[in-house]
Amino acid sequence: MERKKIKELLSSHKTGKEVFVKGWVRTKRGSKNIVFIALNDGSTINNIQIVADASVFKEDLLRDITTGACLAVTGTLIESVGQGQNVEIKANSIELYGKCDAETYPLQKKGHSMEFLREIAHLRPRTNTFGAVLRIRHAMAFAIHKYFNDKGFFYLHTPIITGSDAEGAGEMFHVTTLDLTNIPLNEDKTVKFTEDFFGKPTNLTVSGQLEGELGALALGEIYTFGPTFRAENSNTPRHLAEFWMIEPEMAFYDLRDNMDLAEDFLKYLIRYALENCREDLEFLDKMIQKGLIDRLNFVLGNEFIRMTYSEAVDILIKADRKWEYPIAWGKDLQAEHERYLVEEHFRKPVILTDYPKAIKAFYMKQNDDGKTVRAMDVLFPGIGEIIGGSQREEDYERLLGRIKELNLPEKDLWWYLETRKFGTAPHSGFGLGFERLIVFITGMSNIRDVIPFPRTPKNAEF
Repeated sequence: MERKKIKELLSSHKTGKEVFVKGWVRTKRGSKNIVFIALNDGSTINNIQIVADASVFKEDLLRDITTGACLAVTGTLIESVGQGQNVEIKANSIELYGKCDAETYPLQKKGHSMEFLREIAHLRPRTNTFGAVLRIRHAMAFAIHKYFNDKGFFYLHTPIITGSDAEGAGEMFHVTTLDLTNIPLNEDKTVKFTEDFFGKPTNLTVSGQLEGELGALALGEIYTFGPTFRAENSNTPRHLAEFWMIEPEMAFYDLRDNMDLAEDFLKYLIRYALENCREDLEFLDKMIQKGLIDRLNFVLGNEFIRMTYSEAVDILIKADRKWEYPIAWGKDLQAEHERYLVEEHFRKPVILTDYPKAIKAFYMKQNDDGKTVRAMDVLFPGIGEIIGGSQREEDYERLLGRIKELNLPEKDLWWYLETRKFGTAPHSGFGLGFERLIVFITGMSNIRDVIPFPRTPKNAEF
């Protein structure tokens, strides 16, 4: 008989038919006459109740059915008299696939801290919370591809191993096959990279943007969606060493077009979550963050405020607020500043533009004032910046001048510069941190809890 997923059975109205399900036991209760088993197969946050007549099954089988055990059940789908579900399964046969030692199984029916669950990341997907998060994570990944595909964008695979540092921050994981116990050196005691696998220094990518721009300047509109890596020693609820980024790049888009796309994209994703992940969101709203669904609807229901960095700094300076990080023109905004603008001053999502050149990356288009660049950051309630982007500098001389000004290695960026010599065009793009999006949509407070196996300083378990 074909196995049915629990999600499908719970929405079924055809009782009286024989069904076949498999899953893991969440709870077992009952008496010497009848046993009730809550079974979950991961397809939904909801369990299906298995009703087992104790006189039909061997005592040792029922004894071995404990929380965490894996079962296959054949039975009749019947109308449920209990609250919380429309149907349940009257078991005819039960096969025990895998026992679960009740003494040592760490996921007993009680509350567990997020810190404890991170220590057992191999088991935490079996909890209601992490099951919901991972289903939403899948739905958002699918929605991202659907959004761009439907708009005619092309999915471009940019390299994970690269010789360039797109952000110029230097916080990179180096890739090497050299023997670290016997590193070959040049006469001047520098590392002899000519003997390394690629013959030069390479690292894990911090962004697919630069290569993405090359795609946009040929295909028109592309997006990347892949892993990125930052060797930043940050132990905060907002940082990971390995995370996923969505980076669209569009030829012929100016900053306004870029902002329009970012706002439309975010609203599409939130709408998709509300329409397709309702049960998981309702659980997270109840158990993790009260008012989560209202917050998602808040973003959908408002036009994003658009203003310059300079205007925002004026508002922050005039605010009757003692800041942990003092505010002044030329300083980067911190999460406390960004959240104040969104949550208290405007009570709407905000897009800030035209940041000081000195605090932004080399590739951003310079404004005529010589002080600012056509950058944009999208700020959301609860988390601050969710998207960062800009119109890119398409002028060869200006881009070259900026690279020299920042002492970036011109020889490593020759290919990037050449696109400005051969048919340059106005173009723009942005980056959305996938995990930051999932934090917002799920209401989870720590970014380590929205990725299956978080990579952070001193932690590469699992």
